[in-house]
Amino acid sequence: MRSLLTAALLALLPWRLRRLVMVHALGHDIAPSARIGLSLVSVGQLTMGEGARIGHLTMIKGLARLSMGENGIVGNLNWISGFSAGHPTHFADDTGRDPSLVLGREAAITNRHLIDCTDRVSIGHHSTLAGFRTQILTHSIDIGRSVQRAQPVTIGAYCFVGTACVVLAGSVLPDCSVLGAGSVLNKAHAESYQLYAGTPATPVKAMPRDATYFHRAAGYVL
Repeated sequence: MRSLLTAALLALLPWRLRRLVMVHALGHDIAPSARIGLSLVSVGQLTMGEGARIGHLTMIKGLARLSMGENGIVGNLNWISGFSAGHPTHFADDTGRDPSLVLGREAAITNRHLIDCTDRVSIGHHSTLAGFRTQILTHSIDIGRSVQRAQPVTIGAYCFVGTACVVLAGSVLPDCSVLGAGSVLNKAHAESYQLYAGTPATPVKAMPRDATYFHRAAGYVL
């Protein structure tokens, strides 16, 4: 509660002053050209590369680490939460659990998404979590053992995740892949340059390897 209160008070400060406090008093690593809007960011360690930015009315809490590469984007009205490691009862069997979000350079999370970082969520460079209302969930109940378990989620480089998808614990979307709108990704896939779609998502179409999206230098698509 105290860390959230601190984050709320910091959010009211002008950005230049807020950055100074976050860097010098809280020990975060925030590049001079990075920026956070009117959002609550309460994490153990925050790293923001040059040009990285977090928009307005986004809540980020409970993460051990938030790492954003150069020009990485977290947009508006997102809810990103974790569950601290080392709890004596919850997720006690998941000793390697890493409640963090790692966003590669030029990667983007757009607006109004829900991301559970009970375990690590990695989004590769130049990838886009597009549209609205996608959910990434890194924990669930093990029905057989009646305990909660967590597994990381990996979205590779140069990926595109369409609107209103569900990405479940342990899932992998390979590099240079597209996850179609409304799909449910429920396992680790390995084949790149594919359109994955459906419930559950399966490879349904090969993507052209020379598509400009897979070779662009800038992350933001005009």
